[in-house]
Parts: sequence; C-alpha cells; structure tokens
Amino acid sequence: MIALAMITWKQQRSTEHLSKGVVFVGLILATAAAAVAQTEIGNAQDNSEGWQAVAPGLVEPRSGEIRIFAPVFGRISEVSVAVNDEVLADEPLVRLDDEEARARVDAQRAEVATREKARDEKSAGKAANRRKAEDAVADAEEAMVDARAAFDDAAIARRTDKGSESTVASARAAWTSAQENLHHERDRLQNVENESETPLPTQLEGQLNVARENLRASIAELQKLIVRAPIASTVLQVNAKVGELAAPAAAQPLVLLGDISKLRVRAELDEQDVGKIKQGDKVVVRANAFPGRDFSGRVATIAPIVVAGRINPAASRNLTDISVTEVMIDLDDFGPLLVGMKVDAYFRPETLQQK
Repeated sequence: MIALAMITWKQQRSTEHLSKGVVFVGLILATAAAAVAQTEIGNAQDNSEGWQAVAPGLVEPRSGEIRIFAPVFGRISEVSVAVNDEVLADEPLVRLDDEEARARVDAQRAEVATREKARDEKSAGKAANRRKAEDAVADAEEAMVDARAAFDDAAIARRTDKGSESTVASARAAWTSAQENLHHERDRLQNVENESETPLPTQLEGQLNVARENLRASIAELQKLIVRAPIASTVLQVNAKVGELAAPAAAQPLVLLGDISKLRVRAELDEQDVGKIKQGDKVVVRANAFPGRDFSGRVATIAPIVVAGRINPAASRNLTDISVTEVMIDLDDFGPLLVGMKVDAYFRPETLQQK
C-alpha cells in the first residue's frame, strides 16, 4: 500500500511539472507573437508614409572617426587632452617617453658642432657659396625645430589656461614661416650644387654632411614620440594613460577624434533598394532615443560596392545577414544626436520631395 501511494504521488508531481512547463512555453509564444504583431504594425505605419526605402545607420562626425595610434612602441609619459577638448591641427595629444631620443639628438648636435669647427679651419675656396648655402639650410632646420617646439608649448599652455589663442596663432604663423624658409633655403642649395663651377665636397665637408644627416634622422625619431592631431577636431575618447605602453597595432586607439561641427549618418541600404535612391535625395532620420522627432538630411554619397551588413537596425539587437551599400547622409540639423548613436534613415520618394 505504501509503495502504491508513493507511485501515485510521483505521478501527480510529474503531471504538475508538465502543466507548468506547458504554461511557460505558452507565455513565451504569446510574447513572441505580440512582438511580431507590434513589428508588423510599425512596418505598416512606415509603409503608409510612402518611404522609398528604410536603412539602419550610425551617427558619426563629418570627418569620420579618426583613430589615433602611436607610430612607434613607447611608454606614455604625458596625455595633453581630455574628452570634449577642441584641438588644433598638429596639436600634441600624447607624448611618449623621449629621454633616450633627446640624448641622441644632443649627441648628434655635439658631433655636428665638432665637424663644423674642423671644416671651418680649412679654406672654402671655390666651395664658399656651397658652404654658405649648406649652413643656411642647417640654420633653417634648427629654426623650424625651435618654432615647432614653441607651437607645442603654446598649444599646451592654452589647454591649461596659461596661454591664449593669439599666442597659439602667432606660434603657428612662426612655424609656417620657418617651414617656408627651409624650403627656400633647400631650393637655393640645390641651385648652387647644380652650378658647373661648384667643386665636390672635401673629406671634412663630407663628414659634416654625414653628421648633419644623422642629426636630421635623430630629430625625426624624436618627433615620432609626439602624437599629434591630424586635423582640427574634438576629442571623442581618450584611452591613453600615463605609464602604459603604446603600440602601433594596439587593440584600441590612444585617442579618438572627430569633427563634430557637422554630423552625418552612415546608413546601410539593402542592395535591392539601391536603384530607388540617388545623390541629393531628402532623408528623414529617426532615433529611438528621441521618439516622435525627425532629423532631416540629404544623400551625400552612395558607395559603388556591395558589402555584408554590419549595423543592426535601431530596434533590433540581431545583425541580419544581408548585402548592403553604404550611403552617407549629411544631416541639416543634428540637434541632440550623439556620435555612435543608432538611427533609422527613411528615404523619401521623388513625389514627396517635390512637396
């Protein structure tokens, strides 16, 4: 009797578990059906507005996202910028440890001074014009190095509220002038060397030229340790930290830049819809973050290649396996949209664009 009662009890428990499982599965199916129905309603609403095509996209700076990496391996010794800072073209962003590089530059400068003194102890003779032109180039190179360093100091001082915009502008003008003067002096040296009466360099002159070339190389290596902004832009992200090692092929950039004075949308249009749009067409951009608000724009470019889709639709977390063409959309008024935000781009048909 006891055994029979135990078997009956187990059968009842099994039946209860099965019933609960059926109810749970039913709830899941009902939820999924509701989601599908909601999606169908949304699609019906979109279609009712008469759009030519709809494509998911990402908001980005008009310059694109500029990922800044270190050109060489090195330990980060200084980070000069923070998120939201507006930087100038050529402004220093990150500095790598340069103690050894500076020591090499100093050693090469000492070598140049020694070789120059030895050369000057001998008469120049017919090579006087060439010597003068070579010295002018060397002086112009040093002037440019000094002007670039002055610009760096002025830019960093401005960022720490110890300098002014006018000081930075003057420093940049001086740097530009120094570069132009260097080009002029190099052209003049080339003309002198091309003259038929100019003799070949002597042994001492050749040794000085080698020392100067080594100095140029050491200065170039030193400059690689200063990571600069390629264009005037805004700092979107800073990953560099003092003391960390920087590498050219790092997993993430030291700094992420972008010109956010204007924003655009990089949309991925299904290849089947490419023939429905053209450059200049009006576009309405919508973001889930701002329901009920439309952002206007126009088709700027249509890529001449079809690739695999990489952007999920704004309302989905699953990447659909479709082939797409990238369409760049210039936004007329981006308002509160942020870089990296997912949006949907709605392309207007010509009949609506004429209204």
